Amino acid sequence: MQKSTPAGRPRSDLNATVFAATLRSVRELGYAGATMDRIAAEAGVAKTTLYRRWPSKGALIVDCLLDAIGVVPLEGETRDAMLETAVRWAAEKIGEPGVGAAFAGVFSEAINDPALREILNTRFQAPYLAVLREALKEPEQRILLIVDVIAGTLLHRLGISGRPMVEEDVDALIAMAQGLLR
Repeated sequence: MQKSTPAGRPRSDLNATVFAATLRSVRELGYAGATMDRIAAEAGVAKTTLYRRWPSKGALIVDCLLDAIGVVPLEGETRDAMLETAVRWAAEKIGEPGVGAAFAGVFSEAINDPALREILNTRFQAPYLAVLREALKEPEQRILLIVDVIAGTLLHRLGISGRPMVEEDVDALIAMAQGLLR
């Protein structure tokens, strides 16, 4: 008797396909226009496939961002060097097509959505805060302020100008963030 293979796309392929479709949809239509219907169509899957894995568009966007952003690099021997690599990395990631818009959209949506805010806090922010707190040897509240300054500034610039922050301004942001460690 021959074994049959399950219908559909392998799961690892599915995430990659859906995440690419999500960022494409956000880039082309904005956060609000990137509906679950649109993302499903762009990915070539049924909308029910998305809802089986993600309870909401916000939850999908969070997983998509985690995949797109990855692990924060903390290179260097000093706290200043580690923070510099982290800020340059954040500026690069937020400037990638669709990522900044997805970031800003999911944060805005979370203001009025306690379930999404919980997902952002536990799945997105908490792991990054823990890594930074350990590496920089600072209390959580100080790390939270540093993250707020960096992410807020980068997203504000992208939202106002439609372009990522220029290198000279990234340098100034690094100096500002390093000053918060003093």
